[in-house]
Amino acid sequence: MFELLIPISCLFFLFALVPGRHRTYAAIIAWITIIIVFIGGLPTWIEDSNILYPVMALLSIPFLIITTRLLLKGNDAVIRLTRAAGVAFIIYAPFAFIEEIGKYLIATVVHHTYLVLQLLGYPVYLVLWNTFQSGFFRVEIILACTGIQAIAIMLGVASAVPTTTRQKCLAFLLIAPVIYVLNLFRNAGVIITYTSQSFSWLPDISGNTEYGYSSFFWAHNIFAEGVALIFLILLAYSLFKLIPALGDFAGDLVQSYEKEIKSIVGTDTQSSEVQRD
Repeated sequence: MFELLIPISCLFFLFALVPGRHRTYAAIIAWITIIIVFIGGLPTWIEDSNILYPVMALLSIPFLIITTRLLLKGNDAVIRLTRAAGVAFIIYAPFAFIEEIGKYLIATVVHHTYLVLQLLGYPVYLVLWNTFQSGFFRVEIILACTGIQAIAIMLGVASAVPTTTRQKCLAFLLIAPVIYVLNLFRNAGVIITYTSQSFSWLPDISGNTEYGYSSFFWAHNIFAEGVALIFLILLAYSLFKLIPALGDFAGDLVQSYEKEIKSIVGTDTQSSEVQRD
């Protein structure tokens, strides 16, 4: 069911890119459907002992409420944010919805990850077209392991403000190749530390009884996610230096959400005072 909402959300994000009176409502429907899909992933993330995504899913509910209010008010910063999401969807959609393209990207990442592992001198072989094995343990490479989501999101952010041709080209070079290459080393790091059980000495907080899973949890869900988050923050900083207007956009966005939160809290406080009176 949730998977069916993804193309619907994509379609409405595309509608929101087209100027017109419909833009506001298309944007609201787009955000509602994508948040529903995001929340729908909670059972899987909890089962996989993922920490970051469940927290983000819970925070997405107040985000949706505030975003909807701001869109109805015609807030320019949130309209630009919606534009960024729409562009990110356009970039990501072919890999997610066209099986041949998605598999081609996965196969390419598998090949390059294998080259990195060879470069590092780690013994590993392919048991399936997208599955590595070393010793007893296997690691499957899926679309989420290709870095395409991060690339799409960052390119979407870069499109949130008007830019010159030079800035567009430099932004692409800063984002796509850099994320792709670093993601290969991220994949290699997870494969090495999991299959060699490098983190077996750490406490098992995963809640998964599968043999050896604790090392995968620490390698993939803690260290790899943490390093990726730090890197994306640094990349965003570099992108803002390249496109200074993004800094103003980010400031306007934060200010808009802060003002709307204060407005909601203020309204609730006034309502409580009236009831007490």
